[in-house]
Amino acid sequence: MKEYLIGAGGWAYFQVPGVSSLAAYSKVFNFVEVNSTFYQKPPLNEVEKWRRLVPPDFQFSVRAHRSICHTYKFQPVEQAIETLEKMRKICQVLKANILHLQVPRSFRLNRASVKDLRLLLSSLDLGNMRVALELRQAPGQVLSPELLKIMQDKNMVHCVDLSKGEEPAYGSDLLYTRLFGKGQHNIYQSTDGELVEIDRRASGSKSQKVAMSFHFVRMYKDAVRLKKYKQTGKFPMITRSTGISSLEEVLREDAEFPATKQQLIRKQGWKLFDMTETARVHAEEALQELPEETYNNIAEVMDKLEHITW
Repeated sequence: MKEYLIGAGGWAYFQVPGVSSLAAYSKVFNFVEVNSTFYQKPPLNEVEKWRRLVPPDFQFSVRAHRSICHTYKFQPVEQAIETLEKMRKICQVLKANILHLQVPRSFRLNRASVKDLRLLLSSLDLGNMRVALELRQAPGQVLSPELLKIMQDKNMVHCVDLSKGEEPAYGSDLLYTRLFGKGQHNIYQSTDGELVEIDRRASGSKSQKVAMSFHFVRMYKDAVRLKKYKQTGKFPMITRSTGISSLEEVLREDAEFPATKQQLIRKQGWKLFDMTETARVHAEEALQELPEETYNNIAEVMDKLEHITW
Protein backbone atom coordinates (compact mmCIF):
# COMPACT_ATOMS: atom_id res chain seq x y z
CA MET A 1 0.00 0.00 0.00
CA LYS A 2 1.25 3.47 -0.85
CA GLU A 3 1.64 5.97 1.94
CA TYR A 4 -0.08 9.24 1.03
CA LEU A 5 0.85 12.55 2.60
CA ILE A 6 -1.57 15.32 1.62
CA GLY A 7 -1.03 18.84 2.87
CA ALA A 8 -0.07 22.38 1.96
CA GLY A 9 2.82 24.80 1.82
CA GLY A 10 2.72 26.17 5.37
CA TRP A 11 0.13 26.61 8.09
CA ALA A 12 0.18 30.37 8.78
CA TYR A 13 -3.11 31.05 6.97
CA PHE A 14 -4.96 28.14 8.60
CA GLN A 15 -6.80 30.30 11.10
CA VAL A 16 -8.96 28.90 13.90
CA PRO A 17 -9.88 31.35 16.70
CA GLY A 18 -8.16 30.55 19.99
CA VAL A 19 -6.05 27.70 18.57
CA SER A 20 -2.49 27.63 17.27
CA SER A 21 -2.54 27.54 13.47
CA LEU A 22 -0.19 24.57 13.31
CA ALA A 23 -2.09 22.62 15.98
CA ALA A 24 -5.38 23.25 14.17
CA TYR A 25 -3.83 22.39 10.80
CA SER A 26 -2.46 19.08 12.13
CA LYS A 27 -5.98 17.97 13.09
CA VAL A 28 -6.97 18.11 9.42
CA PHE A 29 -3.79 17.09 7.57
CA ASN A 30 -0.99 14.58 8.18
CA PHE A 31 1.74 16.54 6.41
CA VAL A 32 3.03 20.07 5.85
CA GLU A 33 5.82 21.61 3.82
CA VAL A 34 7.61 24.23 5.92
CA ASN A 35 7.82 27.24 3.60
CA SER A 36 9.17 29.83 6.04
CA THR A 37 12.63 28.22 6.11
CA PHE A 38 13.09 29.30 2.50
CA TYR A 39 13.07 32.94 3.66
CA GLN A 40 14.50 32.78 7.17
CA LYS A 41 16.43 30.51 9.50
CA PRO A 42 14.30 29.96 12.60
CA PRO A 43 15.97 29.29 15.97
CA LEU A 44 15.90 25.62 16.93
CA ASN A 45 13.85 26.28 20.07
CA GLU A 46 11.10 27.63 17.81
CA VAL A 47 11.35 24.53 15.62
CA GLU A 48 11.09 22.34 18.70
CA LYS A 49 7.79 24.05 19.54
CA TRP A 50 6.47 23.17 16.08
CA ARG A 51 7.22 19.51 16.67
CA ARG A 52 5.49 19.51 20.06
CA LEU A 53 2.31 21.04 18.61
CA VAL A 54 1.57 18.13 16.28
CA PRO A 55 0.76 14.41 16.73
CA PRO A 56 3.68 11.92 16.76
CA ASP A 57 2.81 10.56 13.31
CA PHE A 58 2.52 14.01 11.69
CA GLN A 59 5.18 14.56 9.01
CA PHE A 60 7.10 17.65 7.90
CA SER A 61 9.21 18.47 4.87
CA VAL A 62 11.53 21.49 4.93
CA ARG A 63 12.35 23.99 2.21
CA ALA A 64 16.06 24.78 2.20
CA HIS A 65 16.98 28.45 2.67
CA ARG A 66 17.09 30.30 -0.65
CA SER A 67 20.67 31.46 -0.16
CA ILE A 68 21.92 27.94 -0.92
CA CYS A 69 20.42 27.98 -4.41
CA HIS A 70 19.86 31.63 -5.24
CA THR A 71 22.85 33.35 -3.63
CA TYR A 72 25.61 30.75 -3.55
CA LYS A 73 24.20 28.74 -6.48
CA PHE A 74 25.24 25.44 -4.84
CA GLN A 75 28.89 26.48 -4.52
CA PRO A 76 30.42 24.60 -1.54
CA VAL A 77 31.53 27.80 0.22
CA GLU A 78 31.54 28.07 4.00
CA GLN A 79 28.30 30.06 4.22
CA ALA A 80 26.40 27.59 2.04
CA ILE A 81 27.71 24.62 4.02
CA GLU A 82 26.74 26.28 7.31
CA THR A 83 23.25 27.02 6.02
CA LEU A 84 22.82 23.47 4.75
CA GLU A 85 23.88 22.19 8.17
CA LYS A 86 21.27 24.44 9.81
CA MET A 87 18.64 22.99 7.49
CA ARG A 88 19.78 19.50 8.41
CA LYS A 89 19.37 20.28 12.11
CA ILE A 90 15.88 21.68 11.51
CA CYS A 91 14.94 18.47 9.69
CA GLN A 92 16.36 16.45 12.55
CA VAL A 93 14.30 18.32 15.17
CA LEU A 94 11.12 18.00 13.08
CA LYS A 95 11.85 14.34 12.28
CA ALA A 96 11.55 15.39 8.63
CA ASN A 97 13.30 13.22 6.06
CA ILE A 98 12.66 15.47 3.03
CA LEU A 99 14.66 18.65 2.34
CA HIS A 100 13.43 20.61 -0.67
CA LEU A 101 15.97 22.47 -2.83
CA GLN A 102 14.69 24.82 -5.51
CA VAL A 103 16.82 25.81 -8.48
CA PRO A 104 16.06 29.39 -9.61
CA ARG A 105 14.18 29.55 -12.89
CA SER A 106 16.92 31.72 -14.41
CA PHE A 107 19.74 29.36 -13.37
CA ARG A 108 20.82 26.34 -15.38
CA LEU A 109 22.84 23.56 -13.81
CA ASN A 110 25.85 23.11 -16.11
CA ARG A 111 28.74 20.73 -15.54
CA ALA A 112 30.52 23.11 -13.17
CA SER A 113 27.44 23.79 -11.02
CA VAL A 114 26.52 20.09 -10.98
CA LYS A 115 30.01 19.41 -9.63
CA ASP A 116 29.46 22.12 -7.01
CA LEU A 117 26.17 20.50 -6.03
CA ARG A 118 27.87 17.16 -5.54
CA LEU A 119 30.60 18.71 -3.37
CA LEU A 120 28.05 20.67 -1.34
CA LEU A 121 25.90 17.64 -0.60
CA SER A 122 29.03 15.64 0.25
CA SER A 123 30.13 18.26 2.78
CA LEU A 124 28.03 16.75 5.57
CA ASP A 125 26.31 13.53 6.48
CA LEU A 126 22.68 13.81 5.41
CA GLY A 127 21.77 10.55 7.14
CA ASN A 128 18.21 9.50 6.27
CA MET A 129 17.37 12.92 4.85
CA ARG A 130 16.31 12.91 1.20
CA VAL A 131 16.87 15.93 -1.03
CA ALA A 132 13.92 16.77 -3.29
CA LEU A 133 15.30 18.88 -6.14
CA GLU A 134 12.91 21.19 -8.00
CA LEU A 135 14.36 22.48 -11.26
CA ARG A 136 11.63 24.87 -12.53
CA GLN A 137 12.80 24.38 -16.09
CA ALA A 138 11.08 24.90 -19.41
CA PRO A 139 8.41 22.28 -20.25
CA GLY A 140 9.93 19.26 -21.94
CA GLN A 141 13.51 20.19 -21.06
CA VAL A 142 15.63 17.07 -20.50
CA LEU A 143 17.92 16.76 -17.49
CA SER A 144 21.60 16.45 -18.37
CA PRO A 145 23.29 13.05 -17.85
CA GLU A 146 25.65 14.66 -15.30
CA LEU A 147 22.73 15.96 -13.23
CA LEU A 148 20.80 12.71 -13.47
CA LYS A 149 23.83 10.79 -12.24
CA ILE A 150 24.38 12.90 -9.14
CA MET A 151 20.66 12.88 -8.34
CA GLN A 152 20.58 9.11 -8.46
CA ASP A 153 23.96 8.71 -6.74
CA LYS A 154 22.72 10.86 -3.84
CA ASN A 155 19.29 9.15 -3.76
CA MET A 156 17.64 12.47 -4.54
CA VAL A 157 14.02 12.91 -5.55
CA HIS A 158 13.03 14.81 -8.69
CA CYS A 159 10.35 17.21 -7.41
CA VAL A 160 7.65 17.91 -10.04
CA ASP A 161 4.22 19.54 -10.35
CA LEU A 162 1.66 16.87 -11.25
CA SER A 163 -1.01 19.55 -11.72
CA LYS A 164 0.96 20.80 -14.74
CA GLY A 165 1.45 17.30 -16.14
CA GLU A 166 5.11 17.06 -15.15
CA GLU A 167 6.69 13.66 -14.55
CA PRO A 168 9.85 12.74 -12.63
CA ALA A 169 12.87 12.06 -14.81
CA TYR A 170 13.35 8.68 -13.14
CA GLY A 171 11.54 6.34 -10.79
CA SER A 172 11.95 6.56 -7.03
CA ASP A 173 10.43 5.06 -3.92
CA LEU A 174 9.30 8.63 -3.05
CA LEU A 175 7.16 10.91 -5.21
CA TYR A 176 7.27 14.56 -4.11
CA THR A 177 4.99 17.00 -5.88
CA ARG A 178 4.38 20.71 -5.28
CA LEU A 179 1.05 21.69 -6.85
CA PHE A 180 0.50 25.19 -8.28
CA GLY A 181 -2.17 24.55 -10.92
CA LYS A 182 -2.61 25.80 -14.48
CA GLY A 183 -3.24 29.48 -13.79
CA GLN A 184 -0.94 32.44 -13.40
CA HIS A 185 1.40 31.84 -10.47
CA ASN A 186 -0.77 29.89 -8.01
CA ILE A 187 -4.08 31.63 -8.76
CA TYR A 188 -6.09 28.56 -9.64
CA GLN A 189 -8.53 25.96 -8.38
CA SER A 190 -8.39 22.52 -9.92
CA THR A 191 -11.66 20.95 -11.01
CA ASP A 192 -12.70 17.57 -9.65
CA GLY A 193 -11.49 16.00 -12.89
CA GLU A 194 -8.09 17.67 -12.61
CA LEU A 195 -7.70 16.44 -9.04
CA VAL A 196 -8.66 12.94 -10.18
CA GLU A 197 -5.93 13.16 -12.82
CA ILE A 198 -3.38 14.27 -10.23
CA ASP A 199 -4.36 11.31 -8.06
CA ARG A 200 -4.22 8.96 -11.06
CA ARG A 201 -0.66 10.03 -11.83
CA ALA A 202 0.37 9.65 -8.21
CA SER A 203 -1.36 6.29 -7.78
CA GLY A 204 0.09 5.03 -11.06
CA SER A 205 3.66 5.68 -9.99
CA LYS A 206 5.78 2.90 -8.54
CA SER A 207 6.65 5.04 -5.53
CA GLN A 208 5.92 3.62 -2.10
CA LYS A 209 5.33 7.07 -0.62
CA VAL A 210 3.61 10.10 -2.17
CA ALA A 211 3.90 13.57 -0.65
CA MET A 212 1.58 16.23 -2.10
CA SER A 213 2.11 19.88 -1.15
CA PHE A 214 -0.72 22.14 -2.36
CA HIS A 215 0.16 25.74 -3.21
CA PHE A 216 -3.02 26.90 -4.96
CA VAL A 217 -4.37 30.18 -3.65
CA ARG A 218 -6.98 28.09 -1.79
CA MET A 219 -4.54 25.35 -0.92
CA TYR A 220 -6.22 24.16 2.29
CA LYS A 221 -9.66 23.76 0.71
CA ASP A 222 -8.27 22.02 -2.37
CA ALA A 223 -6.09 19.67 -0.32
CA VAL A 224 -9.17 18.74 1.73
CA ARG A 225 -11.11 18.09 -1.47
CA LEU A 226 -8.52 15.58 -2.65
CA LYS A 227 -8.29 14.02 0.81
CA LYS A 228 -12.08 13.58 0.94
CA TYR A 229 -12.06 12.06 -2.54
CA LYS A 230 -9.45 9.50 -1.55
CA GLN A 231 -11.42 8.63 1.59
CA THR A 232 -14.90 8.43 0.07
CA GLY A 233 -14.58 8.39 -3.71
CA LYS A 234 -16.60 11.63 -3.86
CA PHE A 235 -15.79 15.33 -3.81
CA PRO A 236 -17.44 17.66 -1.30
CA MET A 237 -19.39 20.74 -2.33
CA ILE A 238 -17.43 23.98 -1.98
CA THR A 239 -20.40 26.30 -1.41
CA ARG A 240 -23.77 26.02 0.36
CA SER A 241 -25.82 26.10 -2.83
CA THR A 242 -25.79 25.05 -6.47
CA GLY A 243 -26.14 26.65 -9.88
CA ILE A 244 -26.45 30.41 -10.17
CA SER A 245 -26.79 30.78 -6.39
CA SER A 246 -23.43 29.05 -5.90
CA LEU A 247 -21.79 31.38 -8.42
CA GLU A 248 -23.27 34.38 -6.62
CA GLU A 249 -21.89 33.06 -3.34
CA VAL A 250 -18.41 32.83 -4.87
CA LEU A 251 -18.53 36.29 -6.45
CA ARG A 252 -19.68 37.92 -3.22
CA GLU A 253 -16.41 36.93 -1.55
CA ASP A 254 -14.32 39.68 -3.12
CA ALA A 255 -15.64 40.81 -6.52
CA GLU A 256 -15.08 44.53 -7.06
CA PHE A 257 -17.37 46.83 -9.03
CA PRO A 258 -17.78 48.51 -11.42
CA ALA A 259 -16.24 45.80 -13.60
CA THR A 260 -16.39 44.80 -17.24
CA LYS A 261 -17.09 41.27 -18.36
CA GLN A 262 -13.40 40.71 -19.12
CA GLN A 263 -12.33 42.08 -15.74
CA LEU A 264 -14.70 39.70 -13.99
CA ILE A 265 -13.37 36.77 -15.99
CA ARG A 266 -9.76 37.72 -15.29
CA LYS A 267 -10.21 38.22 -11.55
CA GLN A 268 -12.96 35.72 -10.74
CA GLY A 269 -12.88 33.15 -13.54
CA TRP A 270 -10.32 30.86 -11.85
CA LYS A 271 -12.67 30.12 -8.95
CA LEU A 272 -14.90 27.07 -8.78
CA PHE A 273 -18.59 26.97 -8.02
CA ASP A 274 -21.02 24.08 -7.60
CA MET A 275 -22.97 23.76 -10.83
CA THR A 276 -24.68 20.74 -9.23
CA GLU A 277 -24.07 18.76 -6.05
CA THR A 278 -21.66 16.55 -7.96
CA ALA A 279 -20.09 18.93 -10.49
CA ARG A 280 -17.75 21.86 -9.96
CA VAL A 281 -16.87 24.22 -12.82
CA HIS A 282 -14.81 27.37 -13.18
CA ALA A 283 -16.67 30.64 -12.86
CA GLU A 284 -15.26 31.62 -16.26
CA GLU A 285 -17.63 29.18 -17.96
CA ALA A 286 -20.64 31.11 -16.66
CA LEU A 287 -19.13 34.58 -16.92
CA GLN A 288 -18.40 34.01 -20.61
CA GLU A 289 -22.18 34.11 -21.14
CA LEU A 290 -22.37 37.73 -19.99
CA PRO A 291 -22.93 40.49 -22.56
CA GLU A 292 -19.97 42.81 -23.10
CA GLU A 293 -21.00 45.46 -20.60
CA THR A 294 -19.78 47.19 -17.47
CA TYR A 295 -21.51 45.92 -14.33
CA ASN A 296 -22.05 48.04 -11.24
CA ASN A 297 -22.89 45.29 -8.77
CA ILE A 298 -23.50 41.57 -8.35
CA ALA A 299 -27.22 41.97 -8.81
CA GLU A 300 -26.69 43.19 -12.38
CA VAL A 301 -24.43 40.20 -13.12
CA MET A 302 -26.94 37.73 -11.68
CA ASP A 303 -29.79 39.33 -13.59
CA LYS A 304 -27.96 38.76 -16.90
CA LEU A 305 -27.14 35.17 -15.99
CA GLU A 306 -30.53 34.26 -14.54
CA HIS A 307 -31.91 32.78 -17.75
CA ILE A 308 -28.88 30.67 -18.67
CA THR A 309 -29.71 27.00 -19.23
CA TRP A 310 -27.25 24.99 -17.19
